[in-house]
Amino acid sequence: MQKVQSVEEFENLLEQEGRFFFFKHSLTCPISGNAYNQYQTFTSGIDEPSYYLAVQEARALSNYIAERFGIRHESPQAFLFEKGEPIWNASHNRITKEALMKL
Repeated sequence: MQKVQSVEEFENLLEQEGRFFFFKHSLTCPISGNAYNQYQTFTSGIDEPSYYLAVQEARALSNYIAERFGIRHESPQAFLFEKGEPIWNASHNRITKEALMKL
């Protein structure tokens, strides 16, 4: 799991990765902490690329993702991107290892 902090880094992912998971994490929210743990457990067991951002450290990127794809910002929020587009997203308690494993 790799941290992404800039719009430029994220745009490179969209261009270079065919399929990847992405997570928006709040450093101060306990619900986000639980979802982050679920995401981290899931990504440690897969061979696909996975990334995340900390909203407090990369607010511009978090807002950019919401605006670019027309998906309301929530935190925590998980995405699956394929060919540069989000094909799945979930937030809060819907982010579980079990839900992610179905993708």
